[in-house]
Amino acid sequence: MTLTEIQSATAPEVALFSTLTEAQLRNRLEPEKGIFIAESPKVIQVALDKGYEPIALLCEKKHITGDAASIIAQCERMYKRSNSPFPVYTGNREVLSELTGYTLTRGVLCAMRRPSLPAIETLCKQARRIVVIDGVVDTTNIGAIFRSAAALGIDAVLLTRNSCDPLNRRAVRVSMGSVFLIPWTWLDDEVSTLHQYGFHTAAMALSDNSISIDHPALRNTPRLALIMGTEGDGLPHAVIEQADYVVKIPMAHGVDSLNVAAASAVAFWELRVR
Repeated sequence: MTLTEIQSATAPEVALFSTLTEAQLRNRLEPEKGIFIAESPKVIQVALDKGYEPIALLCEKKHITGDAASIIAQCERMYKRSNSPFPVYTGNREVLSELTGYTLTRGVLCAMRRPSLPAIETLCKQARRIVVIDGVVDTTNIGAIFRSAAALGIDAVLLTRNSCDPLNRRAVRVSMGSVFLIPWTWLDDEVSTLHQYGFHTAAMALSDNSISIDHPALRNTPRLALIMGTEGDGLPHAVIEQADYVVKIPMAHGVDSLNVAAASAVAFWELRVR
């Protein structure tokens, strides 16, 4: 480990924790060079245990021998840059708050290498329940959907390109590291292409031909892909038209629908493989 104390929020060596935008970290032009930021010891530990490669760590001084001690030791073992010690940056709370733009609730950030994403056919090969996230852009909702998916038996997540990046810093934090537990990738083709992998598709939407989420046909479908739409407008009409089923969650007290994150948890539980 090489320990560097940061005196200024403008220190160039910690630019990846402060001045780089999410888009710059992601690096779409060269995905193999992409980076993401994981926050809090628990979330970082989940990522390390799943084999994510650490690049550098930023934390308050008190955590170096406290909450971050075991993480630093594991990062040192996993650090792949030959003949170089693992870089750890530190400073007081005020400097770190200025650097990151907010007070660190757990005092530890870790920059990590983005993994290569699996092919869709690889994810679908053994899966029985998957979710397609179509156009969901809110980081909190993405994190919550991933957490519910991992907890409630979803085998994989596919996202359209107009959805929020699951490795966005806030999405990772909200998911409590669940984005590292469940395989995911981007879906560039129409949802109907999932038929070739043996899936029936179920669009979560309110329409005249919607069936209730507890319909026996859904429970008895061997391989089911649930499609969740945007926070405001829901799923595009073309996606609904292509779906094998259009599914609704019955509401009470005149409520028309649930937030997409809440709706996903209900759907994952009700339509889990029994």
